[in-house]
Amino acid sequence: MRQLQSLMRRAIADYEMIAPGDRIAVGLSGGKDSLALLDGLAALRRYYPVPFSLCAITLDLGFEKEADFSAVEAFCAARGVPFVLRRTQIAEIVFDVRKEKNPCSLCAKMRRGALHELAVQQGCNKLALGHHFDDAVETLFLNLFYEGRLGCFSPVTWLSRAQLTTIRPMIYVEERDIRALVKREGYPVYHNPCCADGSTKRQEIKELLERLERENPGLRLRAMGALQRAGLDGWHEPQLGRKV
Repeated sequence: MRQLQSLMRRAIADYEMIAPGDRIAVGLSGGKDSLALLDGLAALRRYYPVPFSLCAITLDLGFEKEADFSAVEAFCAARGVPFVLRRTQIAEIVFDVRKEKNPCSLCAKMRRGALHELAVQQGCNKLALGHHFDDAVETLFLNLFYEGRLGCFSPVTWLSRAQLTTIRPMIYVEERDIRALVKREGYPVYHNPCCADGSTKRQEIKELLERLERENPGLRLRAMGALQRAGLDGWHEPQLGRKV
């Protein structure tokens, strides 16, 4: 847990993610990444020199009838974080109404819109998302391989239409460390019931990078370094010696 907090604190400082008085909505799907994000931010809130407040927001996408998020709600309550759940019909629209051949794209777009709206309704000016180190590297390669461009999501993004800023405090945290933390702490992980889960282009890239990493140790770290040095989409090299 200390390593998670340390890496999150470093990312928050490097990219100036949090300002005094921020009310931050945590996008909480119930998956391992979002649970680690909430736990890390709740712990940081106790001693971070910049005061901020938290609110957890969860979308029920509708894959199951009245999906049970009671364990996730209890997880939030134990950390003193208010929990808000919104039931949606996103799954029905994507798979039954639209019958999308590429469902992930529309689903992600609808999820983003619903999350932004819910965050603003809760009086939040920032939305924290659980993207981690591996997500960033995979996105870099996804854009390169399938779109022929260099690009990645930004650590901090201002959304003018929603009047909301998204932040990604776990960009320095590796997925393997999150998995170990979840197992050690016994997080109540809510497993994604989506039929498309595990059969996406991202999963293919993940498996490719795992193989390349075994053959070329340190490949992902070098890719992250290249991303930061290229200054893509708001990325920059860490400011050494900077402390918060």
